[in-house]
Amino acid sequence: MSQFVLSILPILWLVIALCVLKMAGWKACGLAAVISAVVGIACFGMAPVNALSAVGEGVLNALWPICIVIIAALFVYNLTLETGAMERIKSMLSSVSSNRMVILLLIGFAFGNFMEGMAGFGTAVAIPAGILIAMGFDPVPTLIACLVINSTPTGFGSVGVPTTTMMGITGIPAIAISGMIAVMQFVITFAGPFVMVAIVGKGIKAIKENLGIILLASLSFCLPQFVAAYFIGPELPDILGAVVSMICIVVVALLHEKKSGAKEASVTGAATASGAGEASETGATTAKATSGNKVAGDASLSNKASETAGAKLTVKEGLVAWSPFILIFVILLFTSSLIPVIHEPLATVKSTISVYTGKNSGSLTFYWLDCPGVKIILAGLIGGLIQGASIGTILKVFGKTLKDNVKTIFTICAVLATAKIMGYSGMISAIAVILVKVTGQFYPAISPFVGMIGGFVTGSGTSTTVLFGGLQTETATAIGVNKTWLASANIVGGGIGKMISPQNIAIGCAASGLGGQESKILNKTIPYAACYIIVAGIACMIGA
Repeated sequence: MSQFVLSILPILWLVIALCVLKMAGWKACGLAAVISAVVGIACFGMAPVNALSAVGEGVLNALWPICIVIIAALFVYNLTLETGAMERIKSMLSSVSSNRMVILLLIGFAFGNFMEGMAGFGTAVAIPAGILIAMGFDPVPTLIACLVINSTPTGFGSVGVPTTTMMGITGIPAIAISGMIAVMQFVITFAGPFVMVAIVGKGIKAIKENLGIILLASLSFCLPQFVAAYFIGPELPDILGAVVSMICIVVVALLHEKKSGAKEASVTGAATASGAGEASETGATTAKATSGNKVAGDASLSNKASETAGAKLTVKEGLVAWSPFILIFVILLFTSSLIPVIHEPLATVKSTISVYTGKNSGSLTFYWLDCPGVKIILAGLIGGLIQGASIGTILKVFGKTLKDNVKTIFTICAVLATAKIMGYSGMISAIAVILVKVTGQFYPAISPFVGMIGGFVTGSGTSTTVLFGGLQTETATAIGVNKTWLASANIVGGGIGKMISPQNIAIGCAASGLGGQESKILNKTIPYAACYIIVAGIACMIGA
């Protein structure tokens, strides 16, 4: 038991530092790495040189491919801001329907999931919530809804980084993990749009009034996501599902608006004809003047609406605005394992090294071309040129993105260093032994909860994977359960934990103009996290 207490010290420190002391993430995680090294050397007999090499392995593993993907995704987003393309994208999304729940599903659900698949790292909450609140949605329920929605696409966020990181830690093929994630969380993923509408619409009545479009949004996302996760891998499920969902929502909404407009015009025309037939010459003159005033008033309202939604864009302007994201989708798809004639040559350009100097050393493989980060940077570069950005502007944006995220890079490096030390020193094994003793064959029921703790503490599906991925697979071996299943449960739980993570809530509040209301948002979000983790635990136990 003493070894268990010592082993969880780095984790306890993170909980206290982030939740009680409100310490900056980079400081808390840096000190966690120091604590883990001290405990590993002093209490678990780890040689100092081995501890140092474990840190080195963690840092290298963090820089490539994890940090490069995050920087690449944020670079593309920042470049769309620089060129003004993001404003045009917002305009396109907001002008689809007069039904607020349709706009909510399009921006908060479909576009939010697209941003998670592309960039992750808080953008999937901050950007959709900011757009919706700017359009007049109630800030508190809107932010809560976006936090809830962002819990399920985490495993495939930032072009699949949490899942590919799990592959690097456990050696389990990424496609096997992504398939299991899709299976385990299908129910809560499907339920997401219903929960979102209930939160913002303030009750079940909103669901009943919009049942058709909610069902369409949910199925059009869940089915492509499931197929991509199961048969292609973790890089594209969110992106593919979100693209299909956005297209379906937009097409159905536009058809409905057109049909409603035609019906309204027909009723108005009939009423006008009837009135004209019964009116006297004077009445007709008055009616004509009134009609003129009405037309002018309608024109004024129309102009106001146009100013609110933004000017209409041509197809070409729309394609230019979306070009970086379209290119990312195309490049990732055609270089995936689905197209082996392209994928396999790229995958051969790699370097494999062993960094850890102790026993049972793992190895790191760096895929220099078959790396999502490299592909995203390429797409961003081409997309920026299409949007009219100069090479100088593109380099300036990339440099600023890198500079602005130095602390983020340090945080991820520190978390990975902590995890490597805990793994090589035997600290994770000590935690696993106690968990097995306490829960036995019922451990799968709490496996997602362990992941949720990581998501709550770190605010990152990737960091959660690094912290507990080894623990989950070691525990699975000890109780005779499929390792891939519990590795997937860790990622599912990590996504749910992000819903109530102080870091994610702070990002969302900052983007939504709700600074200082973090505690209020947390308290209102906890019940949804509790429901989700219970469903995930039941699913994990049944599957195990």
